[in-house]
Amino acid sequence: MGRLAAAFKSNFRVPALSVAISRNGQFVFDQGFGFDQGFHMGNAKDLGPANMSSLFRIASVTKPITSVTIFTLVEQGKLNLTDKVFGPSGILGTKYGKSPYKQYVTDITIDHLLTHTSGGWPDDATDPMFRFNSWDQARLIGWTLENLPLTYPPGQHWAYSNFGYCLLGRVIEQVTGQPYADYVQSRILAPCGISNMRIAGNTLKQRAPNEVVYFGQYNEDPYKMNVARMDSDGGWLATPSALVQFLDHVAGSGNIASFLKPETIRVMTTPSPAYPESSAAKYARGWMVSNNGRGNWWHNGSLPGSTTIMVRTATGLCWAALANTRTEPHDQIDNALDGTMWAMVRSVPAWGA
Repeated sequence: MGRLAAAFKSNFRVPALSVAISRNGQFVFDQGFGFDQGFHMGNAKDLGPANMSSLFRIASVTKPITSVTIFTLVEQGKLNLTDKVFGPSGILGTKYGKSPYKQYVTDITIDHLLTHTSGGWPDDATDPMFRFNSWDQARLIGWTLENLPLTYPPGQHWAYSNFGYCLLGRVIEQVTGQPYADYVQSRILAPCGISNMRIAGNTLKQRAPNEVVYFGQYNEDPYKMNVARMDSDGGWLATPSALVQFLDHVAGSGNIASFLKPETIRVMTTPSPAYPESSAAKYARGWMVSNNGRGNWWHNGSLPGSTTIMVRTATGLCWAALANTRTEPHDQIDNALDGTMWAMVRSVPAWGA
């Protein structure tokens, strides 16, 4: 495992990598692969820790956490997946932007946001989450509704949307009457035994205690984004072991009871019909899934300075891996981190990966 981690770090110039693995609800591996002596990126004494307690930005690995939060509200009868988001009958009403809204906006449901089928606001050069860094969420949402029209009727077209998951955070706040992070910490993370997760800061000065330093490659600057504003779509800080605890609890593992009911899990892990049919793995509701939800579930994340993944397998294994840099094009490092983790778990045949 150490050799596999070292090879990944060397191939992609990764200063720090942290990994946790559980099997049937029990931790079997938890290790930080810290900064190498020969690694010179800035001032070594400012690098911060790189051990099991080190916090990393988890980027889009946040989305499954937001999805599970939405589904707990559905189980409590406080939300339906068919509820409209905007307009007079919508959960957010006309709180953001100016009404009447542009075409299709009042047709968007909670389910469209969960499945990335709102009809627009994709993760491309127009992604509002990476614009106007000084604006707060309310101003950004209002501007987006007024200036970025939807291209398709909701439900018909799949396009990964950070902005859609930002909206789900506002739905959680509207329904619970609490700030997104507070509600998730008290109602989702605490019951999983997780107390060390928090929303990231934006600048090096706002770094949390025990948080690693991020390194940009290819002229990317990890400290020139509004990560805090991405709370529900990409904002959490975590250790890999906290994410594994979350994975163990979501649908139960070993002696750990399931956080969600079986029917809720079935809905959450059923792929969106709008996702490309030819793909072996498909996006469900906050998770990528294999075998139409009966196989593995996972999500990866990528931001300037961050490459992340968490996986829950059908064979009782859960793992998470977090790194404090990324390369471009980032598909390459994403796939390599995924492959490294599969190689690690398969290096112990008894785990049955």
